Amino acid sequence: MGLFKLAVADAAITFLWVAATATLGAATNIIASYVGVEGAGARGLITFVLVAVLIVVFSTIGQKLGGASWNPTALLAFSAAGVSNDSLFSFAVRFPAQAVGAAGGALSILELMPETYKHTLGGPRLKVDVQSGLIAEGFLTFAITFVVMWTVLKGPRSAIWKTVIITTATVFLVTAGSKYTGPAMNSAVAFGWAYANNRHNTWDHLYVYWIAPHLGALAAAWLFSLFFSVPKEHKEKSA
Repeated sequence: MGLFKLAVADAAITFLWVAATATLGAATNIIASYVGVEGAGARGLITFVLVAVLIVVFSTIGQKLGGASWNPTALLAFSAAGVSNDSLFSFAVRFPAQAVGAAGGALSILELMPETYKHTLGGPRLKVDVQSGLIAEGFLTFAITFVVMWTVLKGPRSAIWKTVIITTATVFLVTAGSKYTGPAMNSAVAFGWAYANNRHNTWDHLYVYWIAPHLGALAAAWLFSLFFSVPKEHKEKSA
């Protein structure tokens, strides 16, 4: 697939990802009410299942679209590890496409979400000072990137177990980072919501949601490459 078509696919899948993940809170409430459960544990399980479904669906869509991605830090990490053929030029095309798609997704779901559930929307937001936010977002992105790289490249062959590992890590890290930066662990998603809330053109946003996560992703790729070799079949896919 050509770079331009891939960028369009990136924008489309990021648009859908932002819109879909924004409905998790509302969907959890609706399902919990329908089945008659109220405990935090039951609601957490519902959210876990929904996240797992989204990861499977969007991973499949991304593959069908020739490797489309909704996360700039993932592109950077897999490229740094030698798994993909992305370059600085392709990043310069794909990253803005993902950011535009994310902004479109955030604006759209803000318009389409019923008033009853609009309180569940908002996206990542810095809740601490910039230095603490930078450290938190960088570390959380490092952690999720390393887990995803290990799971995809060296983890179990079972698609079910891969999904369970990635979903568990995602839910855990989002919960852990909720008091600090949201968190995003995804620069495009952070930009989309920041744009929708007119917070995208600040140095704080640049430092916390772009510089920190990309440094975290590069650190994860470096650490992975230090301890593990990329399986031959994955090198062949990127050739």
